[in-house]
Amino acid sequence: MTKRALITGGAGFIGSHVADRFLADGWTVEIIDNLSSGKRENVPAAARLHVLDIQSPDAVHIIAGGRFDAVAHLAAQIDVRRSVNDPVFDAQINILGTLNLLEAMRAAAAKGGSRFVFASTGGAIYGDLATPPTTETTPKDPDSPYGVAKLAVEKYMGYYSRIHGLETASVRFSNVYGPRQDPHGEAGVVAIFCGRILGGRPLTVFGDGRQTRDYVYVGDVAEAVFRAATVKLPARGDVDSRAFNIGTGIATSVVDLASTLMRAVNATAPIEFAPSRPGEQMQSFLRVERARDILGWTPRMPLERGLAETYAYFAERERPAAARS
Repeated sequence: MTKRALITGGAGFIGSHVADRFLADGWTVEIIDNLSSGKRENVPAAARLHVLDIQSPDAVHIIAGGRFDAVAHLAAQIDVRRSVNDPVFDAQINILGTLNLLEAMRAAAAKGGSRFVFASTGGAIYGDLATPPTTETTPKDPDSPYGVAKLAVEKYMGYYSRIHGLETASVRFSNVYGPRQDPHGEAGVVAIFCGRILGGRPLTVFGDGRQTRDYVYVGDVAEAVFRAATVKLPARGDVDSRAFNIGTGIATSVVDLASTLMRAVNATAPIEFAPSRPGEQMQSFLRVERARDILGWTPRMPLERGLAETYAYFAERERPAAARS
């Protein structure tokens, strides 16, 4: 029998790649996305799209009655700055919206249930008090409402797993980049830099540019989500027992990222520095051995090649627009 997956946020940057990965393995894929940031053009032709909000009763109905083998939850409010400015809005989507889905999963469990894989954060969840590289068991003290919400959801998942028997796993992403990323948002510095180089504009770096991140390619991330949904997991335990850091284990500063990108695409652009942003971590990169040992996952895309492929994607999209103008 063909296996069935539901992906929330499947019209978005990461979610659409996750949908591609399940489809490549022969799964039937359905997507819930309200298209507030996702795009119809990202949805694979073989997937069925439900244009719904994760907070809606209709989303509950789809999950409770769908007999899905896996639910990958990627729909989220992802802007750290917006979470700082409006923590209530962030919590409504990232906490209450997820609880809406988990309650639906609890109702579905009586009909056979499925595994719930949550897209968490491998940076904001640990906070600046943690000394990188961080492991899954590093003490967590988030510095933004976004990170607080992700941690809260993971703790709720532990409750649903231990008390209600739900199969759950969390994948804590580092900074994901690649094709389909939004170059107009706050979260995707690689996409933003690509857009600025293509537009002949300077690259804006906040603070001194020495803040580090762990940049992982979206295809590698999609593989990690698929494995978290399909491999045998450890016994249920504390909040970290079924959590997996997903990154490269390599720290790259923002200024080094800019220079690597320009080298990868044989381009130059001036760098302009701007004031640092509140709630932004200074140092973040991950230890990923646990994902290797349990999920059988390792990152495969080298940064420079991944940057070149990402830039090529945005350059290809620029050509039709240039032809129309």
